[in-house]
Amino acid sequence: MQRWIREHHVLVAVLGLEISGVAAMTSKGEITLNYVLPDARLRGVSKALLQALELRAQQLGIPRLKLQSTATAMRFYRARGYTASGPATKAFGVTMGLPMEKRLQQ
Repeated sequence: MQRWIREHHVLVAVLGLEISGVAAMTSKGEITLNYVLPDARLRGVSKALLQALELRAQQLGIPRLKLQSTATAMRFYRARGYTASGPATKAFGVTMGLPMEKRLQQ
């Protein structure tokens, strides 16, 4: 786990005194995690984490972010400028992931 954290840019969201979400991306611009606790959903946590990852990517000179979206999250990412970048692929377990990307303004 320590190696994984060292190889990623990891952000944590806190509401009040509790961790409400966590997001991570690689130095190559692949978002590998954007998770929000169910009790924190629809409170802007995931949006804030994604914006912070995008800002970090811009600071690092990464021109484009990539991710694998679940069917549930597709609408969220599309609303933030991400577009499909390939066919759905098998992801974790029986879940299908949709590759998406967003070109960042430099």
